[in-house]
Amino acid sequence: MPGMRRLAKYLWPHLPQPTSDRETLSSIHYARTINETFSLRLRAYSHAWLLGEGFPSGLPDALKPRAERMFPVVTEAVGIAVGGASDVGRAIAPLVQGAMSDAVLDVYADSKSPDVDLVKSRMALARKSTIKKLLGKI
Repeated sequence: MPGMRRLAKYLWPHLPQPTSDRETLSSIHYARTINETFSLRLRAYSHAWLLGEGFPSGLPDALKPRAERMFPVVTEAVGIAVGGASDVGRAIAPLVQGAMSDAVLDVYADSKSPDVDLVKSRMALARKSTIKKLLGKI
């Protein structure tokens, strides 16, 4: 990337210059999305990269659906289901679910993409400790 920054400084000294590898790479990807001479596959990849990194894409709106089918967005999700057959179980279910949800949010706040086993263990710990606090030792 330093070579790209030197090239940009040489060719366009009057324009703002990228100061990091991330800025340089985002500039390259953005340029590729707006350039019609590149294949749709390359433009679609750059579109997906930019969106994944939180940058805007220059891909025309008409091409976005095709591009997003080529490189679909992968989304992580966590499901939390708490229920109880008894009246007591139904009464505490929202509290247990809230504690488990908070545990998941804490794990994701600490790491962008945490380990699945860590999320599961934190959810189980939150469930167990909340039930213990609400009902005591069973």
